[in-house]
Amino acid sequence: MEAYEKLFLWFSIALLALLLVALAYTSFAMHVHVPGDAGMIMVKPGQTLAGAVLTTPPFDHPGLRQLGPGRYEAVMFGQAWSFYPREIDVPAGSEVTFRATSVDVTHGFFIPGTRVNMMLIPGLISVTSYRFDKPGTYLLLCHEYCGLLHHTMNAQVVVK
Repeated sequence: MEAYEKLFLWFSIALLALLLVALAYTSFAMHVHVPGDAGMIMVKPGQTLAGAVLTTPPFDHPGLRQLGPGRYEAVMFGQAWSFYPREIDVPAGSEVTFRATSVDVTHGFFIPGTRVNMMLIPGLISVTSYRFDKPGTYLLLCHEYCGLLHHTMNAQVVVK
């Protein structure tokens, strides 16, 4: 019996070491990181979260703005069951910084085929960046169940 226990112990240690190596590889070599908390929307007494988001810069003017040559910022928010704005157009080779939040419930913010994957938590601002090198239309999906019409919640990034 003792031999099986030793085998199980060594197998567990090896598996733990393998998982730590995989975590280190994805974090450093592939640059996969948890999006950082970039702030919070403050709600004043008598104000709804949606009202606070829509009056707090930069969410009072959602959309795409150019920061410099080849650098853009997309300010977006999720609200059942849509993203605003519904479409952003960027030139190929551009780096886009997504700054997003939710005005009602937790939403997902996921662009398949990229590393853009955030949680939009009501009132918290999430930020991530991605360089769009290949032209095409990239679908932006909500991957957190947010209600009855969750399956209709999408937007798109058009890269020309």
